[in-house]
Amino acid sequence: MKPDKPTSRERVEHVIEAIETIQSFIKDHTEESLLKDLKTLSACLYHYTIIGEATAHIEASVLKKYSYPWQRVKAFRNHILHEYFGIERDVIWYTSKNILPQLKKLMEEILVNEYGE
Repeated sequence: MKPDKPTSRERVEHVIEAIETIQSFIKDHTEESLLKDLKTLSACLYHYTIIGEATAHIEASVLKKYSYPWQRVKAFRNHILHEYFGIERDVIWYTSKNILPQLKKLMEEILVNEYGE
């Protein structure tokens, strides 16, 4: 039997978990070592698709309350899945180090503000 679809709260949690997973994958890497590690890059890309897909299914009324380029999160997921041949590996490093911490903080804020977690 197929499980029920996740709630928006659960999807916020999925985003946080995916971010934490990516962060754990890259924590011992330098940019140079990550760019050479195809397994870790591939694992990160998978979790980026979770972030994009989960974000796409969080209630719009919730996301509208928070100033963030939500469409870019979804677009990144689409780029990974549909333009896989054009992924620039250094973007994975940059996004993981510079963008994900901000997104995680915002998702944690949403979890508290919207769902009392």
